[in-house]
Amino acid sequence: MSDQSIQPLYTILGAGGIIANELAAELVNNKKRVRLVSRSPKSIAGITDLVGADITDYEQTKNAVKGSSIVFLTAGLKYDIKVWSDAWPKIMTNVINACKEAGAKLIFFDNVYSYGLVNGPMKEDTPYQPSSKKGIIRAAIAKQLMDEVKAGKITATIARAADFYGPGADKTGFLNILIIDKFKKNSSAMWLGKDNQTHSYTFTPDAAKGLYLLSQDDTSWNQVWHLPTANPAPDGKGYVNLIATQMGVKPKYMKLGSFMLTLSGLFDATIREMKEMLYQSNYPYILDSSKFEKHFHVKPTSYEEGIRLTLAKQ
Repeated sequence: MSDQSIQPLYTILGAGGIIANELAAELVNNKKRVRLVSRSPKSIAGITDLVGADITDYEQTKNAVKGSSIVFLTAGLKYDIKVWSDAWPKIMTNVINACKEAGAKLIFFDNVYSYGLVNGPMKEDTPYQPSSKKGIIRAAIAKQLMDEVKAGKITATIARAADFYGPGADKTGFLNILIIDKFKKNSSAMWLGKDNQTHSYTFTPDAAKGLYLLSQDDTSWNQVWHLPTANPAPDGKGYVNLIATQMGVKPKYMKLGSFMLTLSGLFDATIREMKEMLYQSNYPYILDSSKFEKHFHVKPTSYEEGIRLTLAKQ
């Protein structure tokens, strides 16, 4: 047998997204054997093990996971409550069962929607009190996975990030889309909700490195982790000023409140779907990653440095 065939296989479900791409590069840099899975996967970082699969279908999921040692679920779905309601329960059930059958460990890359509106920092033991329909779905699938863990049926971890930004996050990162891209086009930036509330953002390379570190640590399994995220975070005005200073432009911006989102939502379905998440911008949104930082002895990238690195690759 060749060395390649006996190396542990790391499979990324939901390949092609910004976190999946960063993670794939991190794994390859650490000489890991990687498989990319999506409906139509494309090779990145020299990876040639590509499997096309719809993970809402069990047989396709089982085939995609076969032979894996560790599976990362990093899938992102269209920002539509109907799609989420239908697809997420199927995906989680399929991935759990496929991992059980393959004897693979699972790391689920999650967001913080399940916590809902939290008074104070979000921590790993913050109870699930979702404030949105999407949050209800995320809480249900997170509970489903950890119930399987508690029953001893699977080895799995939930790794959560805040909203994220970074090089290559120009299609999904709010800082990338609403501030950096707007300034690049000589127009005013935008900020969702109130601009005087602290708002954590996770730097995408930090999230990818965090996922990798979790996969390498036998003591990290069967629990929730918050991926490295810098604190204290700026507020909306702070982000606009920080980015404008580094780009050498005037910090002009407009706020998108409930009324504007309602109005814009008449013409754009994604904006319409974002309105229920406005609580995340109108109140302090603080992700505490001190558990991870202490355990792995890592320090999150500062916002100044993260924005510098993001702009350098734009």
